[in-house]
Order: sequence, then structure tokens, then C-alpha cells
Amino acid sequence: MTETAPLAAHGAAITLTACAKTFADGTRALEPVDLAIAAGETVVLLGPSGCGKTTTLRIIAGLEAPDAGGVVRFDAEDVTAKPIEKRNVGMVFQSYALFPNMTVVENVAYGLRVRGVAKAERLARAAEVLEMMRIDALANRGIDQLSGGQRQRVALARALAVRPRAILLDEPLTALDAALREHLRAEIDALLRRLAITAIYVTHDQAEALALGDRIVVMRQGAIAQIGTPREIYFQPANDFVASFVGITNRLDGMVRNGSFEGAAGRVPVTGPDRAHATLAFRPEGARLCGVAESSLHFKVEQVHFQGARQRVLLSAGDGARITVEASPDLPLVAGDTVGVALDPSRLALV
Repeated sequence: MTETAPLAAHGAAITLTACAKTFADGTRALEPVDLAIAAGETVVLLGPSGCGKTTTLRIIAGLEAPDAGGVVRFDAEDVTAKPIEKRNVGMVFQSYALFPNMTVVENVAYGLRVRGVAKAERLARAAEVLEMMRIDALANRGIDQLSGGQRQRVALARALAVRPRAILLDEPLTALDAALREHLRAEIDALLRRLAITAIYVTHDQAEALALGDRIVVMRQGAIAQIGTPREIYFQPANDFVASFVGITNRLDGMVRNGSFEGAAGRVPVTGPDRAHATLAFRPEGARLCGVAESSLHFKVEQVHFQGARQRVLLSAGDGARITVEASPDLPLVAGDTVGVALDPSRLALV
């Protein structure tokens, strides 16, 4: 809608240079990080708990200062020494952080009031974002009268009302049930792309990261393990940690000889020099079940899990290796069956 155009304030390009973080007790939360985020880009910081993703977000926000030598820039401006209120960023937290003694519209307008915006203008801007978030009918309700999904929309509206240079989201959907999370994730994705605002989104949920990010920064033990598009992260993991953390990766151990990978399950044509020890890696969707005569890879069916639109099938090979394959729900499979597995050559990796 045309009235939301002013909300798409010029997103800032954000650059971190050698940003590390060591806390007063000596804990090293973040190794020196270099990261460049383009204006209007949505970047997702993904990783397990304690990997440094929230610390990175807090350094961008101005809630934490990097160790000496670290620099944070918004466009060409060095904001390293500026606190959060001087950086003009919007933040959305997992806990919502809404004021229970204020109405919805008062919560949304709060950041504008702190910035000294006149009452008439801040109410107009609050009404604008409430309409955009489709919660304008809730403007005069108390926070305790709202559902979890409604509270999250209020928190997002409050962050957008200040027309920030960047919006920072710290696991904003974690407290919601699965169905609502998926619905709000789609809404947030559409909103960020419509406004073309710079966004940094922290999550440990791989599905959220793959759905939302223009690029994903996978983090491990305070360092960046890989930066790439969702497809690059998923199909071209830079190392074993990324391959195992993002989605399911099947692994077969064996050797490469005369243009074929050879393992307990059989042979697969591959490209690469002979190797006495090799691991063939592939995703479940890179494999399909077939008749034994159609493939030189043979497995035994261990378990079959019906999931509605598909079956997830656990297979085993003679050396104890296990792989997971997805199959049509109409395919009759029972534990103990021997099946062939055909692999997509474009989806294989030797590691």
C-alpha cells in the first residue's frame, strides 16, 4: 500500500571489521569477525547456542562494544562508539519486551516519544504501522489481552515505527507454536522485502534461515564457518560442520578407484583422483529409491516414517552406515526390504 512507503527509510550498509568480544571474566564470546551487509539485504546469523550470533547482533545494535580494534560502520559512518539510541536501529526480541501498562498504540509509539517526536506525528506513524501489520483494530487493547502472535506483531510494528536504518531480530519466533511460526515467518519475509530495509535475523532454526535470508552466516564457537546464499549453504557446504548443522547429510565411507566411489553398499561414478579413504556426502533429496536391478547401490530398509506428503526412509548398508531418503507416500516399503538407491551426480560431494 502506498502509505507504507515512508517506512522504507534508506537501509544502511553495515560493515564489521575485526569485531571480537571478550567479556570481563575473560570469556571469549566472539573471535574477530569481518562481515559486510548490503543496504536492504536480509542476513541471517545461524548457529547453535553459544556460537556468537547474538553477541554479533548486539555489537551491531550498540548494546555491546567490540574489543579494541573492532570497527562497526553504517554506510561510511563509524558508529563503534555510538550507543543504540544514536544508531537508529529497530530491535525485535524473543521476549517481545512490551510495556504491560501501555496500550498497543502507546507501545508502538514509545520509541518515537523517546526521540521527541510530536504527539500528533507519532500517533499517525503508529497508526500507519499498525495498519501495515494488520493489527490496527487492536490499537487500544492492553498487552495482556493479546495472543503471542499479536504481541510479536506489536513488537515488530514498534521497531518499524522509528523508520530505522536497520532492523535487528533476535530469535523473534521461538516462543510461538509451529504453525504460527511458519505463518509469521512468511509475513516477516514479505514485509522485509516490501520495505527493502536492512535486516539482521538471529536464529538456530535452519528452516527459518533458509526461508528468510538473502545470505546466511553460519557461526560456530565464536567464528564464521561459512557465508553464502541459502542454496550455497545447503548444497555447497564449506565444511563438515555446515553440512551436518544445516539439514540432513548422508555419508558413506569408502574409497575412490578408477572413477568410482566404492563402499559397502556398492559403486557410484564420481569425478576425482583415486583416494584410499573417502566419504561420499549427499542430501536426502539427492537420492531416490529404485529397484535393485536399476542401481549398483543396495541397502536394507530399517525404518519407515510416514509424514503425509512423503515417507522418510532409514536405510542401512553392510558396514553399519545409515542414510536417510525421502520417498513417495504411495511406495510400499517395510523393514527388511532390500532396495536400490540412485544418486543425482550433481548433488554428490566427496569430503
